[in-house]
Amino acid sequence: MERLMGLAEAIGTMLKQRDETVAVCESAAGGLISAALLAVPGASAYYLAGSVVYTHDARRGVLGLTGDQVTMQGASEEFADIMARTMREKVGATWAVGETGAAGPTGSRYGHDAGHVALAVVGPVDRAATVETGLADREENMWRFAEEALRLLEDAISDASG
Repeated sequence: MERLMGLAEAIGTMLKQRDETVAVCESAAGGLISAALLAVPGASAYYLAGSVVYTHDARRGVLGLTGDQVTMQGASEEFADIMARTMREKVGATWAVGETGAAGPTGSRYGHDAGHVALAVVGPVDRAATVETGLADREENMWRFAEEALRLLEDAISDASG
């Protein structure tokens, strides 16, 4: 967790100073984004909710998605945005992060190579990014996915500040 703490602490400080909140909906990072944000003392001041949504059934049950949204193929910025927007709306957060990817060691059934992740941040400023680590190491990819998501969130909050 140590490698994510600097980012998580900076985000927590900004959110507390701005009296803003965050929610997370992640997949391939397996809860690491939420864990990093929650590891910061005082996280209850800004962290509202998080979920690891890993299957179509979870898309229906946790997010309440239906139809084409449930079966949307692949780890795309579009789906990461849907994850983030849905979580933000469900809990009333100022900010939300969506993350979906293929951690490895092999690619996903949707045709993405291991190390592919799509990220979205929604809030006063929206951001999206796709990252290719080029790695087949599942654990390392999970850490990298969480790090990239936290960086994207930090950048969006900073940009919203002026």
